[in-house]
Amino acid sequence: MLTSTRPLISDQDADTLVAALGRRTLMGASVTAGGLLMTPLPGMAATAAAPEAEITVDQARTAPIPIILPNFGGGLGAQIAEVLTNDLTNTGLFKVIPGGAGSGSPDFAAAKSLGARALVTGSVTGSGSVRVEMRLWDVLTSQQIQGTAYTTTSANWRRIAHIVGDVIYERMLGEKGYFDTRIAFISRSGARAHQATRLAIMDQDGANSRMLTAGKWLTLTPRFSPVKDQVAFMSYANNRPRVYLFDLGSGRQQILGEFAGISFAPRFAPDGRSVVLSVTRNGGSDLFVVDLGSGSRRQITSSGAIDTSPCYSPDGSQIVFNSDRGGSPQLYIMSASGGAARRISYGHGTYGSPVWSPRGDLIAFTRIANGSFSLGVMNPDGTGERIMTEGFTVESPSFCPNGRVLAYCRQSRAGAGGAGFASSIGMVDITGFNDRALHTPGQASDPAWSPLNG
Repeated sequence: MLTSTRPLISDQDADTLVAALGRRTLMGASVTAGGLLMTPLPGMAATAAAPEAEITVDQARTAPIPIILPNFGGGLGAQIAEVLTNDLTNTGLFKVIPGGAGSGSPDFAAAKSLGARALVTGSVTGSGSVRVEMRLWDVLTSQQIQGTAYTTTSANWRRIAHIVGDVIYERMLGEKGYFDTRIAFISRSGARAHQATRLAIMDQDGANSRMLTAGKWLTLTPRFSPVKDQVAFMSYANNRPRVYLFDLGSGRQQILGEFAGISFAPRFAPDGRSVVLSVTRNGGSDLFVVDLGSGSRRQITSSGAIDTSPCYSPDGSQIVFNSDRGGSPQLYIMSASGGAARRISYGHGTYGSPVWSPRGDLIAFTRIANGSFSLGVMNPDGTGERIMTEGFTVESPSFCPNGRVLAYCRQSRAGAGGAGFASSIGMVDITGFNDRALHTPGQASDPAWSPLNG
């Protein structure tokens, strides 16, 4: 069985985090214990069936979709409109036109004159318990595409904005949105040579940042569970580097397996029942799989080299990992049960930090060549390599749930005494489009995207 421990955060601090962090239960098909009720709204006029999405992401990247958003009645409604505007704008796929009508039938003629392709109407009513109504309209056909009312506590207003944004994204582009997600990361503070590192979590837009560990020990590489409110990470707690599990619902953590060597680089299996990680052995490192139910472990590589940074394919059948078994760090793929591995990276330089897209079509990686870092993607067979962004250090790629965007860490060169050093989180479309910095409180690294509604 897994060993319980509490070296990273006090019981009192853990208890105060529970209410704030338990969030997956807030989302449901109709009504949940978390207090969010979703009710379909019928069309406001007799229309034909709502059309399917006719705009592709590629089209929107070339010509962002003009969409009119209201202020939802001012007050809390204006705050929801601001978050919704930022969500859509930050994708680079939408052009938000503010100042639309609140509720009631839209003025389609006026919307067409503004060049809008879609518009939203809606309102926010109530105080302690609020009701948020939204309707999405196709301006060209004058049809209602979506109508939904959300009833919840006012404390959930920001999350409602993200959920509405996901609805708009999906109905307009035909892909699941990713706004109602969170990012685990490492918060960094202090002088470059003695930075305190803390496991932290925030909404995908950088809001609601919370620290999960106290910063006494070096902490690295958080990874979200695909099915639970749980994060795996590496900590040097008590000067013994090991992988831990942090439960976001209880604020408690436990050691993931007792190994003779150092355990690091964890990654959950797609079903959330096990974790693959790297363990140092005899000057190298091998990959092990730890079953989260029984605590049993199984070794799946024994190359005598440094095998690390494993990541499952979305169907759980394969693992991509980094190894220097061929003389330099490169990317390899093997069966999730172990066995022979085939090399897939053959470009100039060394490769690391592979992560499989949730879609299964791409593997993201970092590459070091001529003293510079690059972040790129390739097909699982190693073909089609594309570099998306470069810098002094760009590393730790993590896909959003729909596979459209990568979060990553960007660091600048440090001068004498660490002067000029900065560590931040960036986001970039998988085509290299819309490379931007994410605003975080202080310096940050090691981003790890949650699943949708996570």
